[in-house]
This record gives sequence, structure tokens and C-alpha cells, in this order.
Amino acid sequence: MKTSDLSEFDRYLFHQGTNYHAYEMLGAHFVEQDGKQGIRFAVWAPHAKAVSVVGDFNNWDTRVNPMHKIGDGEIWVAFVESLGEGELYKYAIEPQWGGPHIMKADPYGFYAEKKPETASRTFDMNHYKWSDDGWKVQKRKESSYDRPMLTYEVHLGSWRRNAEGEYLTYREAADQLIDYVKDMNYTHIEFMPLCEHPFDGSWGYQATGYYAVTSRYGTPDDFRYLVDRAHQQGIGIIMDWVPGHFCKDEQGLRHFDGLPLYESDNEQRAENWEWGTTNFDYGRTEVQSFLISNAMFWFEEFHIDGLRIDAVANMLYLDYGRKDGEWMPNKYGDTGNLEAMDFLRKLNEAIFKFHPQALMIAEESTSWPLISKPVYMGGMGFNYKWNMGWMNDMLKYVSLDPIYRKWNHDKVTFSFMYAFSENFVLPLSHDEVVHGKCSLISKMPGDYWQKFAGLRCFFGYWMAHPGKKLLFMGGEFAQFIEWNFDDELDWHLVKEFDKHAKMLAFSKALNKFYLDTRAFWQVDFDWNGFQWIDPNDNNNSIVSFIRKAEDRNDFVIAISNFTPEVRQDYRIGVPAKGSYIEVFNSDETAFGGSGVKNVGEIQSQDKPWHNREQSISLTIPPLATIYLRLKRQDGSNVSYPEEHSHVEAKGFEVGEDKSSTAAIAATQKAPAKKSSAKKTTTKKTTTKSTTKTKKTTASRKTSAAKSVKTKAAPRTATRKRAAKPLVEDAAVNA
Repeated sequence: MKTSDLSEFDRYLFHQGTNYHAYEMLGAHFVEQDGKQGIRFAVWAPHAKAVSVVGDFNNWDTRVNPMHKIGDGEIWVAFVESLGEGELYKYAIEPQWGGPHIMKADPYGFYAEKKPETASRTFDMNHYKWSDDGWKVQKRKESSYDRPMLTYEVHLGSWRRNAEGEYLTYREAADQLIDYVKDMNYTHIEFMPLCEHPFDGSWGYQATGYYAVTSRYGTPDDFRYLVDRAHQQGIGIIMDWVPGHFCKDEQGLRHFDGLPLYESDNEQRAENWEWGTTNFDYGRTEVQSFLISNAMFWFEEFHIDGLRIDAVANMLYLDYGRKDGEWMPNKYGDTGNLEAMDFLRKLNEAIFKFHPQALMIAEESTSWPLISKPVYMGGMGFNYKWNMGWMNDMLKYVSLDPIYRKWNHDKVTFSFMYAFSENFVLPLSHDEVVHGKCSLISKMPGDYWQKFAGLRCFFGYWMAHPGKKLLFMGGEFAQFIEWNFDDELDWHLVKEFDKHAKMLAFSKALNKFYLDTRAFWQVDFDWNGFQWIDPNDNNNSIVSFIRKAEDRNDFVIAISNFTPEVRQDYRIGVPAKGSYIEVFNSDETAFGGSGVKNVGEIQSQDKPWHNREQSISLTIPPLATIYLRLKRQDGSNVSYPEEHSHVEAKGFEVGEDKSSTAAIAATQKAPAKKSSAKKTTTKKTTTKSTTKTKKTTASRKTSAAKSVKTKAAPRTATRKRAAKPLVEDAAVNA
């Protein structure tokens, strides 16, 4: 790490909001001054009357090491000679009105005292020698958009514990976790927040030390070792990052120098009453430097590959999770947070300028447009967005008894109305297996066998659906109980129960099929990579579609049967004449299924079906997803007829206004179509949670849920009302 000499230019950039490496200037740095070795402490505290640095080295005496202001009058500096690594320290800040000192941890501190203690620790960031040059070279050769991305989401404190029930260290996880992820064929690990945080129950989403990787699991160099080893094994590292709000603990950022500093002095803007936290002031340029530098810090000093930005909707909307009277509109009379919009664009432009291959993934739970589009196109500048609408629709659908699914078929098909409007990640995240929502396997209806079959069927559909993939730990082997942050996963299930062992084998095989199948990821964000065969068979609760690679002859047919009924002689249209092979079947006995298969070659017939010249007859297993490939072509080219790209979004629930929905569908009809969609659903869905509140506006629906010091149930996305251009694009480009 470089160390700035606190030059006038660096300070100017900091106050301008464009010092993107402010951590090289502020914080505790090992330097030589006047021929003496020691540590230079620097802190931004413009409202303070006096500041001193205190610690074990001076018996926490505020008189021993006073700090002095430098040129700009806002930054305080002190040099303490002969200090080494691991020294505890805080800043003792005397507020303008005098009185007791405020004891604050270093906002730019690189290491922290282990909880429940709250001091910062000195740490030299220049020790570690990286061995991931090969990974960096490979990344520069590839684009993430047309590569597989199958992410394993991990809470490091509860993935696995040691024999004594204690946390694994970063180095222990580097051996155990990386080997497991590699063996299971995941491409990335996404860690829930690892910035220093005081309360385990916040899961890291309420931080005090944005520059300090949590000391729960080891030192900054230990975490570097974990990232380094992951890269050597070809695994990318993504970290949850929370620039939306921070906790109110007294050692943290709130009222840092006695007055609002990192937060707005407007209480309505600063207070996050829903979550019991404090919002950042995105209009303050020094806060912009702090946050953008922090994002840069994780990429440059820890070599991470991406950030998943939490609760973007909380940043973008002034009224997010707020009651009437708790917010004020912007200068245009609207709900958008103009300062946050500018900040996010600035953040993404800065990151991609320095790190073009970065993954900047927004957890944005509303229908805000162009989240994952570049700033120059009018977007927010992220390159990926979590598809919360798909997640909530599908989890609601698979939770239904199969007998009711025929009336809710639109939940399976609706996501394709907007699937290519953003660069989507399809998440099955931690938010969906907490707060009384049940684990994934427990959401599945039916008996013991049907629960596992239903989960395998769902995973098969999920893997074939356009978009990158993310799964929270435990889902791969069907953990039954909800996730508990204070205990390890139930690994004994895999050892003691055959169904769980077979589910793990299924996940591993499915992941491998995904990695080996270009059609599943090479064209993820364009209609050219997808086409329906039949989206409208709601009576049988079956969907069938085609995923295509850049080579249009390289395709896979996916068929999902969401009922426990075996469908004999089930006919589908196919795009080419020839022999088809069943290449994957979630109903294999090796996976715990019933073993209903299509054995051998399936020869297409000159029998028109689904608006195609060729068709095949299949046996569709119960509660299963199967994939088919064309073995050879017999004298005909692959054909993707345009006229079968429409969707009848069948399925309505009690109380829905079918007539108004049909009217909307009529206005969205694609004129180029030979047959138009009869219905297009616009019904909104919510996910119930005792910790969630709901807020609806004319332009979107948002929902927020975080209790004090506790990470929320998800900010639930609604199924968006498909705009007319989107539906037309779907029809024309399919």
C-alpha cells in the first residue's frame, strides 16, 4: 500500500470528493519522520475543538499525544514514534462545547480489536506477498457476461465450525471452504459482509469499521491468504458491501466529532427508523471520498473480484420504508434521492475506470430502470442486478401444493417479460431462509420424497433460466432448518441421511452440467439466447424452452414438470430434425428420484407441433426437470420460428381483476405477432414476514425489513408491470 504525504493536492481531492484512495492519506500509517520510525495518525474531524490519539502505549491519557490541524483546518495529525503492529488506539475527540471526550475507533483503521472490545489496532498492510498473477491475467482475457457465474453465498461464521464449536479462521476456511467450493463446481464465493461489526446478529450489515476486515476470523493478511488461495483455484471472491447505512454504536461513525459528519444534519435524511441505523450523507464530498475509497480498498488491497451492494433501494428512494411525515420530496417533488443517484454513478464510474473487470452487483428490490446499464446510457452504472422479482415469484410458486399451480402458472413465465431488461443474477439468498420463511426444502409441499423432488425440479429450472446464479449455503444439500447465524450448517445430514447425500450429489452434477454447457451462460442477457417452446401449458404445470449459445446450432431444450404426475407421450416441437438425447434428468435414482427416463435416442417426427415442423414424443418424469440435446441433424437446419415466442401469462389468484389485466395485455400486444398474448399479469406479490413492512407508490413497490441491529428479511421485489417496449422486444427478437 502506498502512503500519501498528506499533500495539499491529496487533501483538495478529498474535500472535492474525488480522492479515491483516501485510505493512503487518513488512518494509521507506518512512516519515517525526522529519521524516526513510528506511526502517523490522521483523522478528519472538522467540528472538533481538540483531538488526541490514545491507547495502551500512553495509558489512554488524552494529554500525551495531542493531534494538530494541518492546512485545511479539518484534518488532524499526530506522529507517535516507536509504535509497532497490534497497538490498540482510539481518537479522543473534544467537542466544540467542551466536556467529556468522545472515544472513537478509526474510520480508516485497517484492523480492529476482537468483539466485544471496540478499539482499532495498528497493522502494516505491506507484508503480504500475492501469488494470484495468473488469475489476474486470465480475468483480463475474459468478460464475465459470457462466462459461467455460479456463486455460493457464505456466512463465514456459520458455514462450518471447528471441533470446539468456534469460528473457522480465514486460513482454515481457505483450506476447507475453497476445496469444497471447487469440488462442488461453483465459480464464485460471495461473503456476507466482512467489515468489522459489533453485533453478530446484524450478520455484518451494520458496520463500524469499513476498512477493517473483521478480526473474528483473523488478521487482514489471513483474509488475503483466503482470497489468494481462492484465485489459485480459479474461484472469484465477491463481498457484500453496505454503503447505505451504518450502526449507531458509540465507537462508530455517528456524530463522529460531536456533530453529524458522515450522516446528514437533516434528521429526516439521517435517521433510518425502520432499521435503527443511520444513513450516509451522499451529498457531502468527503463522505463520497470515504465510500468510493473504501470500495477501491477492497479491490486493490484484498484483490476481491466484486462487490454486492446491499439495499440499493434504501439509497435511491427518500421514502423507502418511511411513513408519511418521515420524509421530504426532492426539489422536483419526487421520491428519488438525487445525491444518492449521483453518488452511485460516480462510484461505478470510478471502480470501472481502475478495475474494468470488476463485478458491481446491485441488490435493488424495485423496478428502478437501467440499474445495470452504463452511466453514459443513462443507467446507474452497475453491471449486474439481483432479480428479486423472479426470486419471490418462484419461491411463492414452488411453495404451492401442485394442485394449485395451474392457476399460478404466470409466476413461472412472468420473469421472461423483463428477463433481458437488466443483467440479472438469479439469487436464492440468505434472506429467503430466515425470519420464519423456512429453508428451501421446507418450502416444498408434499411428502418427504416430493419435497426433495420438488427442490431438484426447481433447481433444474433455475439453472436453465437466463441469468447468472447464486445459492445460499446449505441449499445444495437441502438443510431442513432455517439458517442460524450462531451455529454451523447441519453437515451431519449428508453423512447420516441418504436423501441429503443424493441431493448434494445432484447439486454437484447440476453445477458441472451448467459449467460445461455454453448454451446456459454464453448469451444470458439477450433474446438470442432463449426461446420458448411452450410457456402456456398451465393445465399440466409444464414449461419447455430452448437455451442457445452464440453458435445457434449449440442449444439445449429444458422441460420442467412441476407436478408429481408422470406425463406419457408428451409432445413438444423441436427446432431441428434429428435424434435427441436426454442429457440430464433430475429424477435419476442416483439423485433420489424415481428413475423415469427417456432412454436412448428420440427421433424427431415430421409432425408439426408448437408452430414447428418437427416434434418429439417424451415421457416427462414427476416433479422433474430434464435437458435434451440434438445428437445429429438429418437434412434440416435449426429453425427458431418467430411466431411461437409469445406467452399467455395464465394463472390468476382469487381477488385479481382479470378484466383490467386483460385490458393492459391488449395495449401491450406486439403488432408483428400472428397470435397475441391473451393475458399479461400485473399483479404484485409480497413476501410475508414479521419483520417486514410494505410501502407502495404509483411507480413501484418497495418493502423494507431490518430491525435494530438485525439484518432484514429481504426488501421484496415486485413483479414489474412489463412496459410496452419490453414486450415488443420480446416478441420481435425471440
